[in-house]
Amino acid sequence: MEFFTIGVYNSTEQEYFNKLTDNNIDTFCDIRQRRGVRGAKYSFVNSNRLQAKLNELDIKYGHVIDLAPTSEIRDLQKEADAQQGVLKRDRNKLGKIFSIAYKDRILEKFDFDSFIDKLDEVGTSKVVLFCVEEKPEACHRSIVTDRLEKLGYKITHI
Repeated sequence: MEFFTIGVYNSTEQEYFNKLTDNNIDTFCDIRQRRGVRGAKYSFVNSNRLQAKLNELDIKYGHVIDLAPTSEIRDLQKEADAQQGVLKRDRNKLGKIFSIAYKDRILEKFDFDSFIDKLDEVGTSKVVLFCVEEKPEACHRSIVTDRLEKLGYKITHI
């Protein structure tokens, strides 16, 4: 099994879905808490539209809420972004406080063995982890993939 990550910011709809098909993604894991994006520019990743398009592309969809940061943890990053005067979509890396809180409160409780078993059960070969930030270092998916790498999985950011 091979893992990929994808963000949506600074991608068009066509570019976004081409990244999935060009990399032969067969399983899509949405690791957002809220599965919507404000505004029309990225509405194609709002849950219902996204799932319909993935179904057309024969890509399995799952919402892995247990990997999503809580509102409280996300607020820690919002505060750090505000202190640095940076917008979420322009962030280059996660704050230290967010990273520590996410690892302690989310990642340490997540059952990776069960997650991998479920992916195996549905015949997953290439799975993508999705959240909105363009750069993986600016998103919690990089923390998840750091753990997956330690477990011996190959990670590709697309």
